[in-house]
Amino acid sequence: MKTIRVAAGSVNQSPLDWCGNLARLKCVIEEARAEGVQFLCLPELAITGYGCEDAFLMPNTVERAEEVLGELLEVSGGMMFTVGLPWRHHHALYNVAAVIVDGELLGLVGKQHLAGDGLHYEPRWFSPWPRGVVATTQCLGKEVSIGDLIFEVGGIRFGFEICEDAWSATRPGGHLSAYGLDILFNPSASHFAFGKQELRERFINEGARSFGCAYLYANLLGNESGRVIFDGGPLVSNRGELVASGKRFSFSDHTLVLADVDVDVNRSQVAATASRVVDAAEPTGLVRSSWVADWRMVVPSAALEARRWTKEDEFAQAVGLALFDYMRKSYSQGYVVSLSGGADSSAVVSLVVIGLQLAIGELGEAGVRERLAHISLGDEVSSWMSQLLACVYQASDHSGDATEESARALAQAVGASYQSWEIGGLVEGYTQMVGGGLGRDLSWEEDDLALQNIQARVRSPGIWMLANIRGALLLSTSNRSEAAVGYATMDGDTSGGLSPVGGIDKAYLREWLVWLEKVGSDSVARIPALSYVNQLQPTAELRPADHGQTDEGDLMPYPVLDVIERAAIRDKRAPLEVFVVVRGVFDGYSDAQLKAWVLKFFRLWCRNQWKRERYAPSFHVDDENLDPKTWCRFPILSSGFEVELRELEAHQGSL
Repeated sequence: MKTIRVAAGSVNQSPLDWCGNLARLKCVIEEARAEGVQFLCLPELAITGYGCEDAFLMPNTVERAEEVLGELLEVSGGMMFTVGLPWRHHHALYNVAAVIVDGELLGLVGKQHLAGDGLHYEPRWFSPWPRGVVATTQCLGKEVSIGDLIFEVGGIRFGFEICEDAWSATRPGGHLSAYGLDILFNPSASHFAFGKQELRERFINEGARSFGCAYLYANLLGNESGRVIFDGGPLVSNRGELVASGKRFSFSDHTLVLADVDVDVNRSQVAATASRVVDAAEPTGLVRSSWVADWRMVVPSAALEARRWTKEDEFAQAVGLALFDYMRKSYSQGYVVSLSGGADSSAVVSLVVIGLQLAIGELGEAGVRERLAHISLGDEVSSWMSQLLACVYQASDHSGDATEESARALAQAVGASYQSWEIGGLVEGYTQMVGGGLGRDLSWEEDDLALQNIQARVRSPGIWMLANIRGALLLSTSNRSEAAVGYATMDGDTSGGLSPVGGIDKAYLREWLVWLEKVGSDSVARIPALSYVNQLQPTAELRPADHGQTDEGDLMPYPVLDVIERAAIRDKRAPLEVFVVVRGVFDGYSDAQLKAWVLKFFRLWCRNQWKRERYAPSFHVDDENLDPKTWCRFPILSSGFEVELRELEAHQGSL
């Protein structure tokens, strides 16, 4: 029996935070050493942070990363670990994993498959390393191997799949396994999306099974650079079975999972696999080290986080962590929300509350004080929510008692600071001023849109002023469904520096609020006060009450809107094809009604791209994001599908 102790870690880093990133890496390395770990996997680009954007192209970034790498050599005694950084070679930039063994840099492994879809822009900065190519480069004052490498350290042979490499049909593990692998390392920076952890576990287990080795997956953690959330959750699989899984959505600086792997058993089972492809020659990029890990005579052990994740729980924990990290990394004194009593602003308030509650639950009072050291938190934990979250209900002449009651009940239930402002006088002042300039009275018959929008815009200056006074960050409350059709007032309800629900559709948001009111989870407490908002029909409350205004009356039913959006934007179908899809989903509406809604969607989508360009940053939570800066690009000016919409209007019958 020859057993080695392996580990994978997740670290909460910040782009270009050289001192902080180094300190956190040292902490996880020291913890691993204290646990007797011999082989440790740390995340992709963990030295610089993954979200450096065009700062990757600055020579200073690579130079500083090399300095940090040199300091990490000093804490590598008696163990092996890998950590990611950018590296220049022949005037090209590569995403590499550095292999450090007992104080020595053994080599730099180049990432072969770059993520260039969705919110990833790696090909903008990095070049893919070609398979089978090995070169030498000068790093830390010595010549080291770089490229498609495989290592043998103390009789243990290991190789790499760096994040996207493992998602590719030509993943490197298949090639490397022909030479006999004991460990496959996967240093990753894999962003959170609903249900993604199950996919990771699947390809990690499949890699470990088909390659006949232990597979170590390490991921980044937290809100690293603004929009992207990393959920952590390091994993260890052995021959196709998940044997260790770490905490997801942790508020700690790092997490670590370890497992004991019997190498002899793995090798015996690989040798018994008749279908295995073997290459008898030594690989070209083989790098050896004389350091020997102590063999252990122990029974292999591991730790699993036994948890089934629901979409509702993932959403709550991911955005709660992101908001807590955003507050501390931006050095804000807290958050301010214009709380209308509706679903969107109520969800935003709830998510801020969840973030603080989860942080206290995991870190304790002392831990939260340390993480929020830039804020002079009150003596009593019970007072923190009032200090960190301010809510304001801004009533116009058309606001109803039900929404004010909804706003007040929620703010009081969660302990937030609450104020109620009357804005009718401000609205009237602007209306008279503009009407006087035009020489006529403004009316709902002639000036409907302008009279609606001024109410939303008047709410903005005061709430911004409060945020400035408190040194806090104003949160926008627009959701993705509204962004798709521009159902929002620029410089009004879109005002804010961050949009926590901008990446989620309205139909799901309403379902989630019911879940939070009535169900919750072991870690996310229910908020019964949401019963007020969950009983209300969504409305902007910008027209007189006798107009009977509702969001869905202005637009279309939100479930219909969301199906149209997915078919048109996510799946990139033409208008006529979208109509066919929608007709197949909803049989309770006439063809004429569904056609009208599809036409309306496309016209509003094209007309309002300029609004989406100006929305505050939102969090990425699924692959249906509309953020034009990271996921969904569309021209501000276009013909607006003129020909395609004429075809849809003229269409009769079925395809």
